[in-house]
Amino acid sequence: MTEPSFRQKIADYILSNAKPVDKWSHQPRLYALACRLAETRPFDDDVLYAAAWLHDIGVFIGHRPEDPAALAKWDNLVYALEKVPALLKEFGFPPEKISPVIEVIRTHLPSGEPTTFEGELLRDADILEQLGAIGILRNVSKVGRDTRFFRFGDTIKLLQRNVTQLPAQLRLASARRMAEQRVKVLQTFLDAAHEESCGVEL
Repeated sequence: MTEPSFRQKIADYILSNAKPVDKWSHQPRLYALACRLAETRPFDDDVLYAAAWLHDIGVFIGHRPEDPAALAKWDNLVYALEKVPALLKEFGFPPEKISPVIEVIRTHLPSGEPTTFEGELLRDADILEQLGAIGILRNVSKVGRDTRFFRFGDTIKLLQRNVTQLPAQLRLASARRMAEQRVKVLQTFLDAAHEESCGVEL
């Protein structure tokens, strides 16, 4: 029987650890989106794959604290940076590529400053995931189960910040082009939510 590839081992690990289960689809979608953003420019596909699939392990139930006070202070990025190297070694990932993966994960947040093209790809793809229909689905699903989102209004405030602030933070021309339609979708949703709320707090 053929030994599973390191890619299959990474995917299997995330499939079994991504909880709540709806968090799983972000990983393969993010990788596919990041690849699209590269257009014709070359990049290290192994590095991008591993970073896209493993960057968010610190947000999964079973990895993050369950105590609300501890969760409020939790830094899931620090957790990922500490956890991922050992996982990659366990999965048989090329050793010389582990440090580049960690660097991509380190700079993937909107506040990050990527130092590699793979880092730019993942960061911009992750920003795009906060816009459009996907951004709506990902954030509305957190209401009532995430300590940051008690009511729909909490999500509306976040989505309004996203549509106002995030597009300007995109670095790649390909990402800015893709963002145009996503911004329209998100803004249309926000306008409709405001109109349909009849002035009542959501």
